[in-house]
Amino acid sequence: MKILHTSDWHLGHILYNYDRTQEQLCMLEQMVNIVKEQKPDVFLLCGDVYHTPQPSAAVQTMLTNALLNIHKAQPNMVIVVTAGNHDSGTKLEIFQAPWRELNVYAIGQVEKEHPEEHIVEVPGKGYVIAVPYSTERNLPEGFFQQLTSLTEELNLKGLPVVMTAHTTIGGCDFRGHDHATEMTVGGIDATDLALLGDGYDYLALGHIHHEQFVHSGKHKVRYCGTPLPVSFDESYTHSVSIVEIGKHGDTPNVEKKEIINPHPLVTLPTEGFATWEEATVLLSKFPADIPAYIRLNVEIDNFLPLEAQTEASQLTEGKQCRFCCINARRKAAQQTEAKMLSVQEFQAEEPVEIAKRFAEDTGIDFDSEMQDMFRELMTMVNEDARNEERRTKE
Repeated sequence: MKILHTSDWHLGHILYNYDRTQEQLCMLEQMVNIVKEQKPDVFLLCGDVYHTPQPSAAVQTMLTNALLNIHKAQPNMVIVVTAGNHDSGTKLEIFQAPWRELNVYAIGQVEKEHPEEHIVEVPGKGYVIAVPYSTERNLPEGFFQQLTSLTEELNLKGLPVVMTAHTTIGGCDFRGHDHATEMTVGGIDATDLALLGDGYDYLALGHIHHEQFVHSGKHKVRYCGTPLPVSFDESYTHSVSIVEIGKHGDTPNVEKKEIINPHPLVTLPTEGFATWEEATVLLSKFPADIPAYIRLNVEIDNFLPLEAQTEASQLTEGKQCRFCCINARRKAAQQTEAKMLSVQEFQAEEPVEIAKRFAEDTGIDFDSEMQDMFRELMTMVNEDARNEERRTKE
């Protein structure tokens, strides 16, 4: 059985207020061409189809057209689409019945009562156990092993078995994800691989954007990665995975097919940080005919010039590149300085200012929206405290 494994399309993603439709259409066209060239038996899209649970009509149309073109490129191919944590599982299943006429299986929710609904037969080739994203509390205990056991009962000819999942596997390489730790990536807690059972020949994973094998010692657990970068920190090759499995029990053979982004995400300088003056020189010298998104890595003494954003935007006028943001950090010597407050200073400080100090020290972007949310939360806390005080007096 030959499989095209992809995930994390994030259709509808907006990058610093820039619409990325043209890049995504280019990616989808490359996807169709890879299907024509490779002629897989199965096309797996393992979650985060959309960037938000409520995609616009235009974005949904983009997916519909893409799946139709992918089907036309290989009409006998089975297409399996599962929901990720960015998707609405119910929305993904709305057109489940008509999609079946085009060999498309859209699976958005866990079927506890009818687990057999997660098993998709690829006639004469093998089986796909399609599991969408679900929180741990919504998954019955031993659910993955239950599915592989059901598949084993059906698989009388010893055909390949592939399982999908959209989750964080403990020990994976999560480079490129914001505010990620070994315990949680993208809001999904790390899962022990053993909890996903056994009995599959290949575990097709979604959620982590960096393509990789998860080192389980079996060379059959893989994240295919996202075909387009979602952030500037995803500074690695983006691709889809072509997987071939001879029979049940065989080790999969995997080949990567790179996806070219017509609007790459470029950080200046390409390594390390520059002074503001050096960064503006690099930006001014960036070729006018190269379409790209630009981030500046800038090392500062105290603060950026007030006009920094405006100046950077002006330096890209008339060019095909698009200035996005300034990633500023203080010089190392200043980063180690302890910002100590006396008790009196601490008591006099506004809570939002203390939160801003904490965010700055830990590298969190505490933007105006987050500050507004913090102030709103403090208002609620203070109101609750006043109400409690009134009740105590009464």
